[in-house]
This record gives sequence, structure tokens and C-alpha cells, in this order.
Amino acid sequence: MPTDPRSRPRPLSRAAVVLPALLLALTPAVSGCAAFGAERSGIVVTTNILGDITRNVVGDQAEVTVLMQPNADPHSFGVSAQQAAGLHDAELIVYNGLGLEEGVLRNVAAAEDVGTPALAVAEGVEPIEFTRGDTAGQPDPHFWTDPVRAGEAADLIAETVIDEVGGADAAAVRANAEDYRAHVDRLHEHARQRFADIPRERRKLVTNHHVFGYLARRYGFEVVGAVVPSGTTLASPSSADLKSLADTVREAGVPAIFADSSQPDRLARVMADEAGVDVAVVALFSESLTAKGGGGATYLEMTRHNTDAIAEGLTG
Repeated sequence: MPTDPRSRPRPLSRAAVVLPALLLALTPAVSGCAAFGAERSGIVVTTNILGDITRNVVGDQAEVTVLMQPNADPHSFGVSAQQAAGLHDAELIVYNGLGLEEGVLRNVAAAEDVGTPALAVAEGVEPIEFTRGDTAGQPDPHFWTDPVRAGEAADLIAETVIDEVGGADAAAVRANAEDYRAHVDRLHEHARQRFADIPRERRKLVTNHHVFGYLARRYGFEVVGAVVPSGTTLASPSSADLKSLADTVREAGVPAIFADSSQPDRLARVMADEAGVDVAVVALFSESLTAKGGGGATYLEMTRHNTDAIAEGLTG
């Protein structure tokens, strides 16, 4: 039977062929921009100390997610797969840097590789180097033990949020940072006054590990040594290290050893017993905030507690 000419398929026009192909070619580029631009949201902060500072600076201008739980050790904490994905999707990552978050830095680097902006706060507040132990000569990441540098960190975070986080009101963020900086300045003045009462010959610090170098430099202390002779809690002291420190404590007449409240102080007590002198072991909140009601739930609360505990430990 002859075919009806009206039923035959008509040839496609050049426009009908080219346009769909062009749209198909453009699709990956469009979706890629969405994945690495418009779909990003919020600020992710690695440590809870920086998380508290960041939340005070940001206020209600952006959502802030903090990875590190209260009482965690920043040297050893890690992230889940979901948290790692959150780093990739953030508008900004705020992290300490200088090797502090040893289990998270590779995740931060991976997020940076796909275009997530990241701020290494410690690198921007004039870092100092460790002067003792296995990490001597390396950059010290524990800047927050100096309130003056913590105030500088607040300003640095504020300006980075303004630059990187869409929709954040610059005036509001700067006002938040200025208000928070005033609280930190008062904290510095409190520390300066408390430490002024400590005789020069008693301004000697022995800690769980080397964590108070910034405080020592700001307020005129001497770091005599540490139970773990390193800038990280992942190191372990030898029996020779403990004996050497015990001899130093005995010779220097150190009245107290300061141990991090989130870490067992067994080694500090063993070393104190080894020294053969009456040495108190005083708990500080050195590397992590506590849960609410724990005595160090905010940076301001933590630092005031440490100031008072050090002053009382060295004068009592």
C-alpha cells in the first residue's frame, strides 16, 4: 500500500539539531557553578574555642557549625564522613592551623582543593615558636592562651566573614567583633592584675604539654618544662623525661604543675611524686571548652578560670 506523504517524518531544521546539543554541552558547567557557588552555605569551625569566638563575631548573620565537641582533644579528634562533606559545602571554614587539628587538616585541605575558602587563624596573629621539647623551633598553634591575640583573632574572623559569606551585614559583624573585643580586653586586664601579684621568682610553669607559651610571653612567665615534652598530646614521655623534669621541678622550687582538665593527670601526679617535693597538680582548661556548667563553656569563662587557677597555684 502506498505511504501517505503526510505521514513521513519531516527532516529536522539545523536550529532544532544544534540547540539541544548546545544546551546539553552547557549543563555540566551550569551545575558545576551551582555546586561550588550558590549551594554553599554557612560557616564550619574546627575547634570549639574558635567556634565560640566565631559565634560571638557572626551573631545572627550566618549559621555556624562547630566540629569539635566539648572536652575533646584538638590534636586527636576526627570528623565523620558527613562532617567532611559539610566542609566541602561551607561558604567558609575557620580552623586553627599550624598543625593543631592533626586529624582534620587533610579534610580541610581537601575542601580547599574544591574551592572552599578557609581561614587558618593562628597563622594570622603573629605566631611564635616552641622553645622547648621535641617540637622546639616549630610554630606554636596555642595562640588563644594570650587574650590579646584572641582579640586579634576576632577581628581577623570578622573581616574574613565579611569578605567570604554572602548576605552577612558588614556593619553588624564589625559591631559584634568590637563588642567581643571589649570583653577580651577586660579579660587581659584581669590577667595582668592577677599575675602582677606573683613574685618574679615564682613565675615558673610546668604543664601537661607545651601549651602556655603565648601566655608565658605575654605575662612574663618562664616555661620550666612539660610532662609530655612536646607541643602535642599525641607524644609520650619516657621515664628519663619524667626523671629529668622531676629534677628540674625540685631545683626550681615549682609549687604547682598545671594539667589539662580534658586529659588524665596521672602522669603529672607520677612526676610530682618522683620529684619528692610537695607539688600541687592544678587542672586547667587549656585546649577545649567544657559543656555548659563545666566551668569553661566559653572562651571568656575558660580563660578567666585559668588565670585565677594559675595565680592561686603559684601563690598558694
